[in-house]
Amino acid sequence: MKVLPQWLLVVGLSLLAACGEQESVPVTQTQTTAATLATAPVNAVTSPDMQYLDGHVEAVNKSTMSAQTSGVIEKLYYDVDDFVEQGKVIARIKSKNQQAGVQQAQASLDEAQARYVEAQADFKRISEIYAKRLIPKAEYDAAAAGLKAAEARLDASKAQTTQAGEQLGYTTLIAPYGGIVTQRHVELGETVNPGTPIMSGISLDQLRVVVDVPQRLIVPIRKEKTAIVLQNGSNKPLSVKNLTFFPYADPKTNTFKVRIELADSTPDLFPGMFVKVGFVTGAQQSIVSVPESAVVVRSEVIGVYVVDEQGKPALRQIRLGRKLDDNSISVLAGLDAGEKVALDPVQAAISLKQAAGVSHE
Repeated sequence: MKVLPQWLLVVGLSLLAACGEQESVPVTQTQTTAATLATAPVNAVTSPDMQYLDGHVEAVNKSTMSAQTSGVIEKLYYDVDDFVEQGKVIARIKSKNQQAGVQQAQASLDEAQARYVEAQADFKRISEIYAKRLIPKAEYDAAAAGLKAAEARLDASKAQTTQAGEQLGYTTLIAPYGGIVTQRHVELGETVNPGTPIMSGISLDQLRVVVDVPQRLIVPIRKEKTAIVLQNGSNKPLSVKNLTFFPYADPKTNTFKVRIELADSTPDLFPGMFVKVGFVTGAQQSIVSVPESAVVVRSEVIGVYVVDEQGKPALRQIRLGRKLDDNSISVLAGLDAGEKVALDPVQAAISLKQAAGVSHE
């Protein structure tokens, strides 16, 4: 048997060692990546028992402005879908008759004022003469009555002047709040009388939701007095100010009306839209939740990467509930409390592909 030189044995052992290190590099990197995945535990939380009903949105401020005086429409400054700022003039009625009424009332007031001054002077003069017992008491009483009559006529003239001024003011229709015109009821040049509708509008600054609650649910809902409003299938609830319960049921549907006032200036919400309203009915039920960042969507599958005790991730399909206040989402099915999920689904997917590649080799 031929003995190999010692230097050849050393080189061969070195090459074997180098090959062994190269084969172990991918496994070490995969284990390191999996081990360093940021995870979060699946928390068990309690959630109130909810009953979801359909509701519709309506404006708190919605009204129809009507004429309060007679006349012909002289100006129309807005039309349907126009935005009107609070205090802006929306229409004008010809005011010649009303202006004439103001002038007539002012003339009557001036006359009454002069008569009152004259009656005051007569009463003062007669009072001085009567004090010296130079005239009978009947003349003094007549002067006193004349002064009271003049004062009454002055008060009546002042009231007529105020009324005439109000009638003149009614010829200018001013928006009581900012909003959008929904309907215009008159045309330019049309004759209107008190009570004739001029323009209708709504304000989007203050909205509320109206829900018809079945009588079987009204007792626990009244007791809890808590509700959430979900818009367009979103899991994020809208801010709710307060709830108003109507104290009677509709005899045709046997439902109670509940009105929910929303926070001011709710975006992308308009009167007439349908929303989902969840009412708390009292009982608590246990659910689990995961951070919102851990949820991943793959085509039509919603899931999370569950990390086992060895640090290996695996994609698992779940069924989500609603979004919670702490930036987490409730999970209705697919997870148990105590499991760990990867906070970065992209990094978890990379780690999973690396591990699959090493196993294939």
